[in-house]
Amino acid sequence: MVSLVISGFGTVGQGVAEVLLRRKEFLTGRYGAVPKVVCVMDSKTVAKDPEGLDLAQVVKRKQETRSVGEERYTDSLKVLDSVDYDLLIEVTPTDIKTGGVGLKNITHAFECGKDVITVNKGPLALEFSRLIGLARENGCKFRFEGTVGGAMPIINLCHENLVGENIRSIRGIFNGTCNYILSKMDKGQPYEQALKEAQQLGYAETDPTNDVEGYDTAAKCVILANSVFHRDVSFKDVKITGISQITADAVAQAASHNMVIRLIGEVSDTKLEVSPRLIPAGHPLGISGTLNIAQIDADLAGPITINGRGAGKIETASAILSDLIAILDERHGHA
Repeated sequence: MVSLVISGFGTVGQGVAEVLLRRKEFLTGRYGAVPKVVCVMDSKTVAKDPEGLDLAQVVKRKQETRSVGEERYTDSLKVLDSVDYDLLIEVTPTDIKTGGVGLKNITHAFECGKDVITVNKGPLALEFSRLIGLARENGCKFRFEGTVGGAMPIINLCHENLVGENIRSIRGIFNGTCNYILSKMDKGQPYEQALKEAQQLGYAETDPTNDVEGYDTAAKCVILANSVFHRDVSFKDVKITGISQITADAVAQAASHNMVIRLIGEVSDTKLEVSPRLIPAGHPLGISGTLNIAQIDADLAGPITINGRGAGKIETASAILSDLIAILDERHGHA
């Protein structure tokens, strides 16, 4: 029986708990038992049970009291050292300036020989090569499908289904907030009004800087560059232009030429860039709304286009589930 720790119990952490409950029958049928969650941490409190926590109760408590347990903590590494576990699911909030507590937790887990699944972009955008090296050095599995595009399966697609391909480039829309704003501007809304609407709907944060200045997209491009193209780059290497300076006039001018403006992240062996681009109306990358989309240019298969929800509780948790199944299959010798 594999023992899990969930670090971070906001929207995505609770989604992981719900997905594990919803897939209980599937997991039991495939592995004989459901992985047991022995520890859950939110930002201030912790719940632990070596026999496995009742996830439905932990979610209920969190929603009712805003904490997962009675026990408070100040050092997440001490919490990790206090439990016997096999795999860390790291879903604390992304910090693309320092890596935050997620970077510390992932590093510590590898140093202790534990496998890690994360959707936390910060640690990978800043220290991808070091983390991959640590995982290899300590014989740990490390999977991070949900860091790019949420439920859109791009990293595992490139590594597994397209393993024999020479992937020449990946271009895509990797931030649903920006795409929502630009889609509204297509219909004549000014930028500020579109942003305010995105905030009211919960698509944009109160401080939207990471989204609208292109930083979130840049972090995802770094992960793709390192993971798919085997580059050794970090966030500081990305050429970034956001959408906050796009005017209604620019959008109208684009429309007059049957074009739309979209924030595109582009990655190849030589390119690492995030910028607003003119896209022909009707082109796959001209998609509207909050969906993420990517075009993979492979030498044998040609262009492959995928899209999906780049955020959301259950959607992002579905990417974590796919990574968990891959690790469990390896442990259980499944083909």
